Amino acid sequence: MSKLIIVESPTKVKTIKKYLGGEYDVVATMGHIRDLPEKRLSVDIKKDFKPKYEIIKGKEKLVDELKERAEKSSGVLLATDPDREGEAISWHLAYILGLNTEDKNRITFNEITKSGISSGMEAPRTIDIDLVNAQQARRILDRLVGYKLSPFLSQKIRRGLSAGRVQSVAVRIIVDRENEIRAFVPEEYWTLDAKFIPQGSRKAFAAAFYGNEDGKIKISNKEEADALLKELEGAQYKISKLKKGTRRKSPAPPFITSTLQQEASRKLGFQARRTMKAAQELYEGVELEGLGATGLITYMRTDSLRISEDAIQEAVQYIGERWGKKYLPDSPRHFKTKANAQDGHEAIRPTTISLSPDKVKASLTNDQYKLYKLIWERFVACQMANCLQSTTQVDILASTGHLFKASGYIVTFDGFTVLYEEGKDEETKEGGSLPPLEKDMALKCKELLGNQHFTQPPPRYTEATLIKALEENGIGRPSTYASTISTITGREYVVRDGKALKPTELGEVSTKLMEDRFPKIVNIRFTAQVETDLDRIQNGQTNWVDTLKSFYGDFEKTLKQAKEEMQGVKIQLKEDETDIICEKCGRRMVIKTGRYGKFIACPGYPECKNIKKLIQENGAQCPKCDGKVVVRRSKKGRVFYGCSNYPACDFVSWDEPVQEKCPRCGKTLLRKKGKTPKLYCITPDCGFEKMEGQDE
Repeated sequence: MSKLIIVESPTKVKTIKKYLGGEYDVVATMGHIRDLPEKRLSVDIKKDFKPKYEIIKGKEKLVDELKERAEKSSGVLLATDPDREGEAISWHLAYILGLNTEDKNRITFNEITKSGISSGMEAPRTIDIDLVNAQQARRILDRLVGYKLSPFLSQKIRRGLSAGRVQSVAVRIIVDRENEIRAFVPEEYWTLDAKFIPQGSRKAFAAAFYGNEDGKIKISNKEEADALLKELEGAQYKISKLKKGTRRKSPAPPFITSTLQQEASRKLGFQARRTMKAAQELYEGVELEGLGATGLITYMRTDSLRISEDAIQEAVQYIGERWGKKYLPDSPRHFKTKANAQDGHEAIRPTTISLSPDKVKASLTNDQYKLYKLIWERFVACQMANCLQSTTQVDILASTGHLFKASGYIVTFDGFTVLYEEGKDEETKEGGSLPPLEKDMALKCKELLGNQHFTQPPPRYTEATLIKALEENGIGRPSTYASTISTITGREYVVRDGKALKPTELGEVSTKLMEDRFPKIVNIRFTAQVETDLDRIQNGQTNWVDTLKSFYGDFEKTLKQAKEEMQGVKIQLKEDETDIICEKCGRRMVIKTGRYGKFIACPGYPECKNIKKLIQENGAQCPKCDGKVVVRRSKKGRVFYGCSNYPACDFVSWDEPVQEKCPRCGKTLLRKKGKTPKLYCITPDCGFEKMEGQDE
């Protein structure tokens, strides 16, 4: 009889079987198999919040199969993912299959490789009930908030709304930033920007006005700038101070879940969900030519910067062979994990350094390759030598006593930057190299201009900066950020404007209601404290039922008060109004959301029951028949475009038609999204295309 190993993902099955052979039967649960049912609260609040779990609909057949296989096996090993959710799935499996939770039947794999699987098999343990209770507490907390608050929001604002312990705070952060932008009052300021040429040279370099030897001078308007420019007319310039130094630039640490999501957003334009999907596939195993199913990265849900010594030595050897010993630091690098992080797993790294991105490219999808390259380069670079830069700072003194400053650098040794440099959320202006300069050297002023500027409001959040803000404030867990962002955009609390996240009126109104009526739920500190409490449950430091009691007492009282004080109140959104006039009663019709999606209805209901189908136009003409292009959604919610004359016209496209016309044939152009968006024509025999924004 073989032993049964139960994992979560079917992708892992093949990889694990390859290494363990025929002595083991491996089967996947495809995620959770038992949970709180969707349409009932299923939490007995009066009996210490006892959850009433049920087999997830559609998984009954799988459960029967698992029971049958378990009975025929010589033993069962629970090998679900090594985190809270995975531990809970193992606990549910133990209950369903009648396994003893005191037995050492739980194993975990940090990486799906021969050594990773071998290590996991050699260290069976009992199910960690503290980890399970932390997951149960989180699940019940989220159920209580969602189940109690969502109907309230739907009743007061719009049908189909949801509230969540983490999602509502995420929306508030975005709304708060929008309010900052609105309240921002630009301030005028001026700079004096000069170009100097050193004596005996032809190369000019830039310098900026600073003030005088007594300190910095702020230039607030044109009059002040013009007065300074007049004073500086005919002035002589020389270098009064010159300072040279060496700057050491260190590599970024290896990825954890949150930094991987941020960097993939910055460098690859990936949304968090897309990043985690590709990372999951790389962890679970990919069919490699000549090697079969192979896990390419370690577990991708981690807060830890810990790296195994074996992985460090493998990286050191690779760097030495590929770039030479000068590209290695004096000693291997170790990175400090922040105090409140879970240290159960290593940082995200490639499982085998010698499997460089180029070697596996042919076996990977485009997303898998891009993300693997990012992870591989970041990890290898973290064990490389510093980048060395020779810096120069100069003070330039005018004969009038005014002072200009310039700085620059040259790279004297590229170090880790030969392979990888971390992306930035905002571009910073850094001076390039300066020509050879010496103290007291005379300079010729080639150009001196006054330039007007205005202070800028803070930028809207992008996925990368929102994830950073959530992590810094201790909101949610990095493993949940992808689903949180998908929820707030899917529910239309937030829309994407390019890379920026912008709150809708719905997001702002619902946040205002939550702030007024449920301030704790959208309070950043309170939500972070809940996350800390969950960590304390996981570490066995506090009781999970006590945590739920502490939260629920105040929450129930607040909800009851809100319902009483807002009885009969309905908030009407401006954005729900349309310019369509009801032909039956003359009112301006509004957009409503029903069980089957959005439709247009008369606000005079029940006196007037006029309704219409909602057709959203995008403003472009159909490239086939010149009808109107309408926005549609597939069964999975993906946006596509069709013609309003359907079925007479069969035009349909995933790419968005735009208002710009083809310069060759006059038909509507379509936009192909990507890192470099392009416009193209689908008219047969035309073939016109161009980069977006480029002249014909």
